[in-house]
Amino acid sequence: MRRRTFAALLAGAAVSASWPVRAQQRAVRTRRIGVLLNLAADDPETLVRLAAFLQTLQELGWSEGRNLRIDYRWGVGDAERHRANAAELAALGPDVILAHGSTIMRPLQRQTRTIPIVFVSTADPVSGGFVESLAHPGGNATGFTSSDYGMSGKWAELLKDIAPRIKRIGVLRDPDQVSGNGQLGAIQAVAPLLGVEMTPLACRDAGEIEHGITAFASRPDGGLIATTSAFAQIQRPLIVGLTAKYKLPAIYPYRLFVRSGGLMSFGPDVTDQYRRAASYIDRILKGEKPGELPVQQPSKYELAVNIKVARALGLEVPASFAARGADLID
Repeated sequence: MRRRTFAALLAGAAVSASWPVRAQQRAVRTRRIGVLLNLAADDPETLVRLAAFLQTLQELGWSEGRNLRIDYRWGVGDAERHRANAAELAALGPDVILAHGSTIMRPLQRQTRTIPIVFVSTADPVSGGFVESLAHPGGNATGFTSSDYGMSGKWAELLKDIAPRIKRIGVLRDPDQVSGNGQLGAIQAVAPLLGVEMTPLACRDAGEIEHGITAFASRPDGGLIATTSAFAQIQRPLIVGLTAKYKLPAIYPYRLFVRSGGLMSFGPDVTDQYRRAASYIDRILKGEKPGELPVQQPSKYELAVNIKVARALGLEVPASFAARGADLID
């Protein structure tokens, strides 16, 4: 009898002990993240960036289906779609939003000045009005810049290094984007020192890109610089295809262009910014305020060269590129 009584008491104790655990599990709060990106959902670069972002979140203890819900929206370089996506995400009331670039930040901050936002690859967030300063953002946004304008002159220098015969440089930029005009000005400042003539080329739609590059390529000794336009990233197959067709040496702001068949790129590691953005989001979800987290600038710029494309253009990669730690892709 005593054995049966003891067994019953033990079973009851086990049930009582497990109750707080089950209650605690049920009480885990699911946090919500909105993600608003500029590329298509099936773009290979999107998949790489999101994989890095989600992996870092998981390492920090966050995973979808357990304590996290993520709502995705894709802008695909369309301004109207960015506005609609920003409105939708803000209406969902997430705990924090991850946003890529100035073209997304602008409509997003029109929708909310209270929901925390972490941006990546955003040029000059101070002039854009997204933060008060890099060190003390204030407000509801912080994140990671794509580059400073002074770095843009480096594109012209590197292009002249690998293609010393060029005398003209076409600069592909979005005239409606503040960063595009700022980068254009930096390139314009170094052009006379390099002995090259500079020609602005607009890239607000595919027709404008094709017409501009085709007209520019009608004269010899030309090269191309693509600035950090969101639409240029969407249209990179068109741009890379046109530079191949007209045998134009070209330099781009991000490695994804080189992976798509472009000649060379010089710019920050955007995938790494997605990893670092995950750490900022973790800190915000744990109670820190975005306005108190400093905006971070790129600490390192990557130089990548597509050797196969260089050969097709009859170009030799300068020895100085190796000293810069260039990634030579064949």
